[in-house]
Amino acid sequence: MPEPAAPPPVSPPLTGLRVLDLATLFAGPLAATLLGDFGAEVIKVEHPTRPDPSRGHGPSKDGVGLWWKVLGRNKRTITLDLSRPAGRTTLLRLAATADVVVENFRPGTLEKWDLGWDELSAVNPRLVLTRVTGFGQFGPYARRPGFGTLAEAMSGFAAMTGEPDGPPTLPPFGLADSIAALATAYAVMTALAARERTGEGQVVDMAIIEPILTVLGPQPTWYDQLGHVQPRTGNRSQNNAPRNTYRTADGTWVAVSTSAQSVAERVMRLVGRPELIDEPWFATGAERARHADVLDAAVGDWIARHTRADVLAAFEKAEAAVAPVQDVRDVLSDPQYQALDTVTTVDDPELGPLRMQNVLFRLSATPGAIRWAGRPHGADTEEVLTGLGLTPADVKELREEGVV
Repeated sequence: MPEPAAPPPVSPPLTGLRVLDLATLFAGPLAATLLGDFGAEVIKVEHPTRPDPSRGHGPSKDGVGLWWKVLGRNKRTITLDLSRPAGRTTLLRLAATADVVVENFRPGTLEKWDLGWDELSAVNPRLVLTRVTGFGQFGPYARRPGFGTLAEAMSGFAAMTGEPDGPPTLPPFGLADSIAALATAYAVMTALAARERTGEGQVVDMAIIEPILTVLGPQPTWYDQLGHVQPRTGNRSQNNAPRNTYRTADGTWVAVSTSAQSVAERVMRLVGRPELIDEPWFATGAERARHADVLDAAVGDWIARHTRADVLAAFEKAEAAVAPVQDVRDVLSDPQYQALDTVTTVDDPELGPLRMQNVLFRLSATPGAIRWAGRPHGADTEEVLTGLGLTPADVKELREEGVV
C-alpha cells in the first residue's frame, strides 16, 4: 500500500501580517519579535549609521552582539533615515503595504518628520500605529526620556523589593520593558481584532510605566481603601508563610511557596513540625505570615540538614511546592525546560548554532517558530525596497545620498 500523503504544512497564525519595527531598546522591538515568532513579516527599520543600540548591548562574539540575535530574530533588516525627505517618502510607501507600525520616538518626533498618524493613516487607513514610550503620548512627563528603569522605580516595584532594612532594589534585567512588550503585542492584536469589525486602523498608546503597575497587583486599591503601603519584606510574603529561599546542606538554595493552606500543612508534616498546624494562627495565610520567624526556622532547619536533591525528592513525594534556585547553567540542563524545548537551538550564518529562548507559547494547530536569528544591519534593504517597486538604481541613489 502506498504511504499516505503528508498533510500540507500549516502556516503560522500571523502569516500575511506585515509589521514595520521602527523602535529601539527594548519594549517596542520585543513586541515586534513576539509577532514575528508567530508568522508576521517583520521589517526592522534602522538608521543607516546609528543602528538599534541593542546590537551593542551586553556580550558579543566575534564582534556580533548576542542580545541582538535574540531581539532581532524573524526580522528582515533595512536602513532608512526617516528625517530626510526621501526617507519619509520611502517609509510612507512601506506603510501603505503594512498592517502595523511600532515606534518609540519621543512624542512629536514622527510629527516633526511629517510621519505622524495623519500622514500614515492617509496612505493606509487600516494601519495600526503602535507608540511605545516611557510615559505615554500626553501628560507632564510625556516628552521626558523614558526607560524601563524609571518605570521600575516609579511604579512601586523597587520600593517593595529588597530586604526590610535594605535599599529599594531594581531588577538586573529589563523587567518593565519586557512586561510592556508583552502588553504591546496584546494591544496590537486587540487593535487588529477591532479592525476586523470596523475596517479601520487606530493608534495604540503604550506607556512603559503602566503595564508593570498592573502586574504589581492591588497596591492602589489597598491604599485607597485601607491606607496600606506594602513594605519591603525580602523573600517573605505578607499573604502566606512559609515562603522564602532556604539553603541546603550542600550549599545550594531552594524556594518554597505555601499559597494554599493544604500545601502549608504538608510542608509542616514533612519537616517534622505537625504541631504547628494546630496553632490558631496557622489557619490563614495572613496569620501564618505574621509568624514567619517560627515557620522559617522550622523549614530552614530541616532543609539545612538535607542536600538539594533530597529536599526536592521529599517535597515532590509530599506534594509540596518547591523549586531549586537556578542560574542559567541550571536552566539549560533542567529536564522540564528540556522537555518543553524552552531554550532551543537556531542555526545562524554568522555564529553557527545558537541557543535562545523559544517562542513564548505552544499552539497545537498553528505553532510559531524561530526562522532565523537577528540579521546584520541593513541586510535586506535592497530586497525590501525593490519589492516596493524601486529599481536597483533607485536604491543605489538612496545609498549615495545617505538615506539608506
